[in-house]
Amino acid sequence: YHAQPSQGTEQEKMDYALNNKRRVIRLVLQWAALYGDLLQEDEAAMAFLEEFYVSVSDDTRMIAALKEQLPELEKIVKQVSEESKAPQKKHKVLLQLFNTSDDRAQKRQPIRGSDEVLFKVYCIDQTYTTIRVPVSSSVKEVISAVADKLGSGEGLIIVKMSSGG
Repeated sequence: YHAQPSQGTEQEKMDYALNNKRRVIRLVLQWAALYGDLLQEDEAAMAFLEEFYVSVSDDTRMIAALKEQLPELEKIVKQVSEESKAPQKKHKVLLQLFNTSDDRAQKRQPIRGSDEVLFKVYCIDQTYTTIRVPVSSSVKEVISAVADKLGSGEGLIIVKMSSGG
């Protein structure tokens, strides 16, 4: 954020610094917009955002061109900060389907609606439980099974994650 060239005129150095600062601010804004939910759970990230906001605020006194990005940065920092202080109303749950049978045997047999699958249900507090539901279960039925197992269905969210590698 504070990188400056060692050569060039004073105006070139100022332009270089301004462009770098603008790029870093844009990057932090995009990062906070994409990962706001996760950032509110991370004290170090929250401290960084607040410290970064103070640093940019200080810089706007000397570099007026940064003032245009300050309101957006302030909005993001306040939004993430307020959400981190608010009581959590939702249980964030991640369901992971896993297979305990041999892949080769499974390829030879058709899947029937009465077959059951086993899900790992990950909770936000780093714990998990498992549920067994029929393949033909609807989303409502899966949520209901999770709610029964966890003892509460208030604010459950189903999230599916996949990876190509």
